[in-house]
Amino acid sequence: MSFSQFGDKFTQHSGISRLMEDMGEGLRSPGTIMLGGGNPAQIPAINDYFDQLLLQMQKDGTLSEALCNYDGPRGKAQLLASLARLLSEQFDWPITPQNIALTNGSQSAFFYLFNLFAGHRADGSKKRVLFPLAPEYLGYADAGLEEDLFVSAKPNIELLPEGQFKYHVDFDHLPLNDDTGLICVSRPTNPTGNVITDDELLRLDALAQQHGVPLLIDNAYGVPFPGIIFSDVRPLWNPNTILCMSLSKLGLPGARCGIIIADEKIISAIGNMNGIISLAPGSIGPAIANEMIVRGDLLRLSDEVIRPFYHNKVQETLAILRRYLPEDRCLIHKPEGAIFLWLWFRDLPVSTETLYQRLKARGVLMVPGHFFFPGLEQAWPHTHQCMRMNYVPEADKIEHAVQILAEELDRAWR
Repeated sequence: MSFSQFGDKFTQHSGISRLMEDMGEGLRSPGTIMLGGGNPAQIPAINDYFDQLLLQMQKDGTLSEALCNYDGPRGKAQLLASLARLLSEQFDWPITPQNIALTNGSQSAFFYLFNLFAGHRADGSKKRVLFPLAPEYLGYADAGLEEDLFVSAKPNIELLPEGQFKYHVDFDHLPLNDDTGLICVSRPTNPTGNVITDDELLRLDALAQQHGVPLLIDNAYGVPFPGIIFSDVRPLWNPNTILCMSLSKLGLPGARCGIIIADEKIISAIGNMNGIISLAPGSIGPAIANEMIVRGDLLRLSDEVIRPFYHNKVQETLAILRRYLPEDRCLIHKPEGAIFLWLWFRDLPVSTETLYQRLKARGVLMVPGHFFFPGLEQAWPHTHQCMRMNYVPEADKIEHAVQILAEELDRAWR
């Protein structure tokens, strides 16, 4: 049996596939400490809220309505309307329901958008997606229908006090040219927790408009929800911007609901793609989100529960890391948002792939850094010196994992 070119490409092993396999195996293996996946924290107050909300939705028929009916190809009309109203009131953005489409998770949204704007065109030219600040989310790397669809730029690195550092866009060396079809940046960034500054974002927006290409902002962790962002920055949207959001980090990853906010022409295209590929997005997540907006709970819970929970967790985890890993052995990217810490082991004698395998053998799952540089065309030792860790597990599990990490680093440096 042989596959098509499509089949050959999308059946090969990938970084995101390994990450999800590790997550599945780790959840089934007693004693495994899961610091690798992107599962959000189980926040008791949020879980209780969803339990009560679903009970009420069951009583008033909202739940059965969502379960028993198709929505349109752009998603649940009630959520499109309530979300457009919320964003217009919150940020004074000129958004209507025709500027919003839903997808079955953000990963589906990126697959649609990358292949909508990159790849071969009717005139024979080929466009690519530019990531102006690597490292970036490993889920992007294999989302192109064609090979060689992505290009990325090395960052400038600012060293900070207390053994921290921060990545910045290197505007002097951006590979932005005629073959660029889309610029994509996540804010906050998975894997590093970096939040590009307002000035950097405005400069990228200006460059995108100058070159006649959209600027895609992955806002899965940002404002106004779920609000896992610890720096004071302004969100951005205009008709040349594509803003992608998600319900996953609210605590609903199983609902698989992505949100795209864009120009009406782009939204119309997404609706057509949804209709062809999946008929319509799922309805349960959008029904829950709509109820949260109507009740005034979406932003309130993001501000009062979700953001403080993660901010406390990241500070707790930083203290644990520093008990076992001194600054001369491990630099930590300044945590400005998202649910990960990005560790840089400068001059590590082995690759972080080797370190990953050694940790996995001892029941600790993290993610080696080289997966997070999609489209980086030149070799860079830094890519093999970094690892991503999820900081949301319980403190005692994190401490045990960090003890093992410190031991394996000692072994590597012997």
